[in-house]
Amino acid sequence: MSAQDALKLAEEQGLDLVKISPNAVPPVCKVMDYGKFRFEQTKREKEARKNQRVVEIKEVRMSPSIDVNDFNVKLRSAQKFLGEGNRVKVTVRFRGREMAHTEIGQDLLVKFAEDCGEIAVLDKAPKLEGRHMSIFLSPKSAKEAKK
Repeated sequence: MSAQDALKLAEEQGLDLVKISPNAVPPVCKVMDYGKFRFEQTKREKEARKNQRVVEIKEVRMSPSIDVNDFNVKLRSAQKFLGEGNRVKVTVRFRGREMAHTEIGQDLLVKFAEDCGEIAVLDKAPKLEGRHMSIFLSPKSAKEAKK
């Protein structure tokens, strides 16, 4: 139908004529209440934003000479972060002569990853960057947790 006929039809019904696909040949239009359409569209966008969740990266720092109880405290805090759905970066900082024994830090990080193995997946193997060695842990998805 012609644009004039469609506009007349929309005015008779008290609605708006909205171009859906202006580049099509012929252009596709729809008779609707534009105000209501915009309201519902913003409502859908708001709902989508509410359901989004930003994943943060939390960091846990240790030294290679950490005691067993301190290690367990760090482990529990990392498990709490993972339970909340955040990624965790576990870092071991070497000072002075500790740089000569980086394997101790590597063993510590591997043990940490194994202890978090039930709820987390190791993203990145232990890597030495300057005086810091770190790993990344991500929470297991619901599918992975059932396996």
